Amino acid sequence: MIKYLLICKNCSLEFESWFASSKEFDKLKKLKLLNCQRCKSQKIEKSLMKPNLAKASFKKDKTSNNNKIIKKKLKEYQKFIKKNFEYVGENFAYEARSIHYNKYKNKKSIYGKASNEDIKELKEEGIDTTTIPWIEDKEN
Repeated sequence: MIKYLLICKNCSLEFESWFASSKEFDKLKKLKLLNCQRCKSQKIEKSLMKPNLAKASFKKDKTSNNNKIIKKKLKEYQKFIKKNFEYVGENFAYEARSIHYNKYKNKKSIYGKASNEDIKELKEEGIDTTTIPWIEDKEN
């Protein structure tokens, strides 16, 4: 099996496809069985592919290491948030509105849970929110 980066000469779309061999690509092109996914043109050409030189184990180790770094950083953020913000649980949208519209309410910053719809509505109202991935303490 061989993977080629293909380019449509009509709309310039680049996409990848697998073939049994380079001869198979030529055969399919000659029979006009190759076409662009976007514009359906049959003006498809092979393009240069960058070689995949890294070993799979290297990629896995690098990805695993990156995941550990990201997870560690998220846990640091969570620790900071827990220490400096008030947890309001499922009442996040209500509490955020309460703080926003009652300017005199001198309240600690909050964190909690809100649906995507709630977050969208808060943003439409001009209430600044931020969403971060939350790692439960039980996770490794």
